[in-house]
Amino acid sequence: MAAAAHLRCHIAFSSASNARRHTQASSAPSLSRGRLPAARKPPVARCQRHGAVGALEPDGGATTRRPAPRFLCLHGFRTSGEIMRRQVADRWPAGVTSRLDLAFADAPFPAEGESPVRGVFDPPYYEWCRFVGEDFLRYKNFGESLASIEELMVREGPFDGLFGFSQGALLSAALVGLQEQGLALNRVPRVKHVVIISGAKIQAPALAAKAYANKISCTSLHFIGDVDFVKAHGEELADSFVDPLVIRHPAGHTVPRFDEKGLQMMLSYLDKIERDPW
Repeated sequence: MAAAAHLRCHIAFSSASNARRHTQASSAPSLSRGRLPAARKPPVARCQRHGAVGALEPDGGATTRRPAPRFLCLHGFRTSGEIMRRQVADRWPAGVTSRLDLAFADAPFPAEGESPVRGVFDPPYYEWCRFVGEDFLRYKNFGESLASIEELMVREGPFDGLFGFSQGALLSAALVGLQEQGLALNRVPRVKHVVIISGAKIQAPALAAKAYANKISCTSLHFIGDVDFVKAHGEELADSFVDPLVIRHPAGHTVPRFDEKGLQMMLSYLDKIERDPW
């Protein structure tokens, strides 16, 4: 397995701030208790930041800055953080994205096969992990990707939440479940929020038993498409959370645009998480 010995994080700041680059090396991260597949070396990851850097609210002549909620965004299978960034920026209105601080990470492994978005979005393409065998019950590079995500969160955090699409949604939900069991992300603060687009549960029995041992308590927002081929899996995943909010849309396996009802639900969700204590 080709995994680089160092973790690199490139941060591109948007809005009016100037772009800057930040490169750091680290020792290999570990997963707690040795109960999950562990990476021998931390693979390469890259992170791009896009969105708000905080809202300014006047208060009696003074200015109070409340940072926008920070989410680490995990892209789908054989795409990239830049592709997910473009999908969100192009399809979601400024009234939503201006209230979020989004950091888009590239998965640590180059795609080992054809990308489903080839011809629509330019390479490079990356993958977090992939199935081994025809039963879809075993994963290659799963532990390495978890270690890479945790290391990135240590370096560039703190993050309030995880935001995933497709394979990134599967990982996001699994990570918060594992964290609540004390089995992952033990080096970072508790993840308070998760946004899931076209998500599903992990199917590997041993991993699933740990990730979904109890209903997951963090606030969760789930986008489920009427013609998405993982629709049933997304509904099953939503049921794994204590109080899931589900936004339904008529599209398929994609980052959706909002209709009026969905937009109001999204804005209400943002109102809710913005009321969290500092």
